[in-house]
Amino acid sequence: MCSVLLAQAWLLEKPNSTTEHMDKKIEKKRFNRKTLLMIGGALAFVAIVIYGYTLSLKKVYSADADKLTISKVEFGDFEDVVLLNASVVPLTSVIVSSSEGGTVAEIFTENGASVVKGTPLLRIANSNAMLSYTSSQTAATEQINQLRKSRLDLEQNQRVLNQDLLDVENNLRTAARQFRLDSNLFSKKVITLQEFNKSSQDYEYYQGKRKIVRQAIAQENQSRKMQLAQIDQSMAQMNESLEMIRKNIENMTIKAPVSGKLSSYDPVIGKSYNSNEMIGKIDVLQGYKLQAGVDEYYINRVKEGQTANCEFNGKTYNLTVSKVIPEVTAGQFQVEMVFKTAAPDGLRRGLSLQTKLTLSDNSKSLLLAQGQFFQSTGGSWVFVVNNGKATKKNVKIGRKNYLYYEILDGLQKGDEVITSSYDQFTQYDQVEISK
Repeated sequence: MCSVLLAQAWLLEKPNSTTEHMDKKIEKKRFNRKTLLMIGGALAFVAIVIYGYTLSLKKVYSADADKLTISKVEFGDFEDVVLLNASVVPLTSVIVSSSEGGTVAEIFTENGASVVKGTPLLRIANSNAMLSYTSSQTAATEQINQLRKSRLDLEQNQRVLNQDLLDVENNLRTAARQFRLDSNLFSKKVITLQEFNKSSQDYEYYQGKRKIVRQAIAQENQSRKMQLAQIDQSMAQMNESLEMIRKNIENMTIKAPVSGKLSSYDPVIGKSYNSNEMIGKIDVLQGYKLQAGVDEYYINRVKEGQTANCEFNGKTYNLTVSKVIPEVTAGQFQVEMVFKTAAPDGLRRGLSLQTKLTLSDNSKSLLLAQGQFFQSTGGSWVFVVNNGKATKKNVKIGRKNYLYYEILDGLQKGDEVITSSYDQFTQYDQVEISK
């Protein structure tokens, strides 16, 4: 806008050459007051527009201080631990169950018997499972036959299109020869215009038809590729289903999962068991261990061999992580911990003990108290408070424990941060805090 106004002003001030003599010296005029006012007004208008646009982008949210949690960044020892609510369980007790329900058909061992891992204990009969297996085999065979037919149909369609292309290309070659011949004859006025036009139209027709057939073949190839992928996927799924059924049938012969002594084991021929119902236990009474659920956040950091400790009857006992079960259920995975020395007297199954699991050695770090803000931002940014206003700031968060987050970048000691939930003002750039 400014450049246009300057150009207009220059034109207004430009001397008229028609009224001056060719040899007269032209005096260069400066901008007059009117021109300067026009330029200044234009610049002011542009500045106002830019300022208004900047203000429109800035979003501010007002919040009461008593509804916010504000924490100060500290520098200190980061204790890389996780607090767990662990349960006391027998050291080597394993539940024996059947993944497939049914009735007892054969019994191979008795209660109280010593068994080794893999020893057959009993066999479960399940006619429904067998019927399901047979039905699934029949259904799978039918589906496989249908899929094979679909493959043949796809191949037949491909052959038909290829034949169409051969035919149209052959006709095109014939039409091209005739067109060239008629072109020569028409130029010599041997044939009429109508005859020449017919050969020309035939040539153009087969050119267009060849293009259409080629497009159809390309589309058919793409569709055929997708359909074949779907067929392969369906075949794989059916094979997986059949394999699962075969395993279920194999699992009808219940085997000892570990070596030990059978207990709580009283099967009777004809007795029914539901799927995953306990049939018995195998115990090796060598003491107790602790089992606890751990938040899936730590699944890549918890490993066998890490240390932990718990208190019982006023004494502290050290433990070692003996097993990590990585399957996540309800946001947690399971760990098992064994005592480094003899288990304390007085422990009993089901007792809960507060346990502290150490992930790594303590280290000096910037610390920020845990809060619900993490659920809103994923730890990528925070609101930093300064003079009653909080503004967004990018941060980098490392480890966390039951009290603090470790700050790797973006904050300094003494910074004040809103650590309560950001759900009400995540989309805002600034928070004004009223007291």
